[in-house]
Amino acid sequence: MSEEILINVTAMETRVALIENGQLQEIFIERHSHRGHVGDIFYGKVIRVMPGMEAAFVDIGLEKAAFIHASDIAEIDADGFETRDEGPKPIQQLLREGQFIVVQVAKDAIGTKGARLTTNLTLPSRNLVYLPRSKHLGISQRIAGDAERQRLLDQIGHCLEQESWDGHGGFIVRTAAEGACAEEFCEDVRYLRRLWRKVKQRIERTNKISTVYGEAPLYMRITRDLITTRVERIRVDNEQSLGEIQQ
Repeated sequence: MSEEILINVTAMETRVALIENGQLQEIFIERHSHRGHVGDIFYGKVIRVMPGMEAAFVDIGLEKAAFIHASDIAEIDADGFETRDEGPKPIQQLLREGQFIVVQVAKDAIGTKGARLTTNLTLPSRNLVYLPRSKHLGISQRIAGDAERQRLLDQIGHCLEQESWDGHGGFIVRTAAEGACAEEFCEDVRYLRRLWRKVKQRIERTNKISTVYGEAPLYMRITRDLITTRVERIRVDNEQSLGEIQQ
C-alpha cells in the first residue's frame, strides 16, 4: 500500500488530500478567514462571573467573549499540578472579575456563542499528548488489544526513564502511536519539553490578554499526524510552506 499527500496553499485557504494507491481517501480544508482556535492557549481576563450558571465569561482577545464552566476549571496546587475534588467548587470560589487566567479553547465559537474554554492544558505531538499540569499516563481508547496497550505503556515508561523525566507532566499515547517504539516516544518528549518551556516563558512574561500558543496550520498538523512509512511522496505547491515542513 502506497500513500501520497498533496498540499495546496493559497491566500484564501489550504487544501490537503491523502491519496492511497491512486485513489482519494481523505480531503481537509482550512479557510484562513475562518480558521478555528481549538487547541490555542490564551492568557485571558475574567470579565463576568455568573453564579447562576456556574460559569464565567473570559476575554481572550477574540471578537466574542469566551465561556468557561466551573467543571472545566482545575485548581493548581503548590507544585503546579491540577487538584481534583469529587465535584467542582462554586464558580465564585474559583474565579473573580478582573482575574487573569491561562485557558485553552476546547470548542470554537458557534453563532452568537463564544468559544468554550478549559484550564486543562494539552500540547500534542505526533505520538503523544502532553499534560503539563497532570501526572496522568494513559493510552488512547481507540487502540485495541491489551497486549499492544501494555507494550506502549512499557515503551513510554522506558522512554521517560531514559530521558530522566522529572515527573512534571503526564502523557496520553495517541492512536497514531500504535506500533511505536521508545525512541519515537523520546523524540516527542524532547519536542514537547522544549515547546512547553517556550509556552511557559510566554505566560510568565505577559501581563495582558494575549495568545501564548497557537495550534499549527493545517499543512503542519497533517505532517505531524498523517505521515507514516506508507507515505512515499509529499507534494507542496507553496515554497514557504514547504520550507516549514522540511524544517
